[in-house]
Amino acid sequence: MSQNNSSETADFGFTTVPRAAKASLVREVFDSVAPKYDIMNDLMSLGVHRLWKHEFVSALAPRPHYRLLDLAAGTGDITFAWLKRGGGPVTASDINESMLEVAQERAAGKGVLADIEFLPADAETLPLPSGSFDRVSMAFGLRNCTSKDAVIREAYRLLKPGGRFFVLEFSQLQIVALEKLYDAWSFRALPRLGQLVAKDSASYQYLAESIRMFPNQERLKAMFEDAGFERVTYRNLSGGIAAIHAGWRL
Repeated sequence: MSQNNSSETADFGFTTVPRAAKASLVREVFDSVAPKYDIMNDLMSLGVHRLWKHEFVSALAPRPHYRLLDLAAGTGDITFAWLKRGGGPVTASDINESMLEVAQERAAGKGVLADIEFLPADAETLPLPSGSFDRVSMAFGLRNCTSKDAVIREAYRLLKPGGRFFVLEFSQLQIVALEKLYDAWSFRALPRLGQLVAKDSASYQYLAESIRMFPNQERLKAMFEDAGFERVTYRNLSGGIAAIHAGWRL
């Protein structure tokens, strides 16, 4: 399945909604799941998301003089891993303030508040000057954005020449033999886990649907290129359940 291309509507999982309504609907989902988000990530991926994020931060290649913009920063996993590996200052941005509040609490506990600017904002239109960052990252957030093209263009604008944009996102499974098992896990097990742990099955039903509506690996690569990125690559993780996309602003 692919993103709804109408200028007046947008996909919200398998449902079509008015384009202007999607951001608030997504915000409601993450307001609901924020307190249990980290626990649910472990349950949903059987802990594998931690390995994916480790690979993702390795690809970012943190350096003390690099500035990172962490989009859809959520509860801060990528931000904290970047700093732990010696990366420079981070602007952690998310449209959802409930998620950033969890990240701020975690940052205080880790003693790294001084290294992070928290920015509640829409990734499609960020109040930041062009050419400000050496790296822009987005882990498991792009599929929730109303205009994915706008987010990719904004990442390009905010990067310095020679900077790179990295996206870690669920993608298209490449192993046909596992498709039925993957569908059963996504559409039967996840909503039940959501109800059991977070008292919210509907949000996890949406999350499963949003994965299926997200552009596949080749389509997302083309979207990077359309925004001006060069030397665009992607690497499948766990047979394509997730993938790391990367592009240079040259």
